[in-house]
Amino acid sequence: MNVERTVVLEPGKLWIRVIEQTKFALRTGALQSIPTDYEFIEQNGISFLVRTLSNLVRKDEAQKQDKITAIGNFNPFLPYEEDLFVADISETHLCLLNKFNVVDHHLLIITRAFEEQENWLNWRDFQAMWVTLAEIDGLAFYNGGKMAGASQKHKHLQLVPLPLTPQGVKLPIEKAIAATQFTGSIGRSPLFPFVHAIAQLDPNWVTSPDTAATATLKCYQNLLHAVGIETNDFKSDKQSSAYNLLATRQWMLVVPRSQESFKSISVNSLGFAGSLFVRNDEQMQILKSYGPMTVLQQVTSG
Repeated sequence: MNVERTVVLEPGKLWIRVIEQTKFALRTGALQSIPTDYEFIEQNGISFLVRTLSNLVRKDEAQKQDKITAIGNFNPFLPYEEDLFVADISETHLCLLNKFNVVDHHLLIITRAFEEQENWLNWRDFQAMWVTLAEIDGLAFYNGGKMAGASQKHKHLQLVPLPLTPQGVKLPIEKAIAATQFTGSIGRSPLFPFVHAIAQLDPNWVTSPDTAATATLKCYQNLLHAVGIETNDFKSDKQSSAYNLLATRQWMLVVPRSQESFKSISVNSLGFAGSLFVRNDEQMQILKSYGPMTVLQQVTSG
């Protein structure tokens, strides 16, 4: 870690750094964007954005290498690839470009020191999330465990700028979020046929990431309880089961997971935002046959 780097992000600079570093990383070859085609598939009144990943050769090769070196505890974030570095976020977190991005300007918010991806999120994680959301109106998300779509063991939140869709609404699931019915602080949407819980967040929290982190941590813990995830009062750092977390400046969603994929179609947090990925035409036909919402229902607990 270069000691001359600032420890806390300078306000108003993150998006500029994202643009600058993206251009640089594309020139050096460090950023290896995956081209996609896309179409919309509707189910339950929601138009899901489905991308077909045209070229996964480079990512597949990288993942094979990761498995080969796993015996030696290979970690792509320690040390991280310098050409992918965007900015220091806080004393505990920094921001990188996602090397194999499908969505433009896809960011990783990683811990400086190693922490397990299957650890509970904590105050420091939410502080870093809000520092980033204050700079970029985006969707933050967390794949809590391998069964929830996590591909690396080193703790990292992720963020993609909004709108997520190339055209139209900011997020495909906006209609479902808008239909949320609250009992106290816990909400559920009648358009989601799977176990989930939603909490409202205050967009004004962008002015104080510390205050936001405290409030969001409480929301997170309440949502975990609401979907039946056992926390044992967080006496252990390690989570008890897999889940996906999604958050914007306005709301947070938690979904418990029972399996990583359905009929070979992998699902991570973006799936619950209404954005799914298939590798080929065969998977696309499976998705159309069952329906995107049905696929989500099949990979969730309960």
